[in-house]
Amino acid sequence: MTETDIKRRLSAPVVAASLDAIHDLLEEWWSEVGEVPPRVRFGFDTAVIEIAGNIVEHSGAARPDGEFTLELSATPVRLRATFGDDGRPTSFDPDAVRMASIDEETGRGLALAIAGVDQVAYRRDGARNVWELESERP
Repeated sequence: MTETDIKRRLSAPVVAASLDAIHDLLEEWWSEVGEVPPRVRFGFDTAVIEIAGNIVEHSGAARPDGEFTLELSATPVRLRATFGDDGRPTSFDPDAVRMASIDEETGRGLALAIAGVDQVAYRRDGARNVWELESERP
């Protein structure tokens, strides 16, 4: 287990190609984070990619020239991802999120993110959306 904070940051345009940069950032970060049970790592990765996909889909549609940031942080007890984007505000009630039915083509991203980590939070900070994902390290 790491004894210090391991941090990485990415600023990128809100386009689908930026998802590849997120995958690369995660791989680099995990190589330094130390041992994390596969279940925790898979859930965290899934949550990060699902939130990123929602940002690309919804914020990118609202502002084609928009940018987002992603900050990853690992401490001996916690994994955290913080996204910021300059898209439209959204309403997010984690208690209202449900998995889409098998017949629906979309609507699973937030449910998968919530299932993958210990906490998903959203807030509006000025003109930015801020998404925070956290998982405890066992």
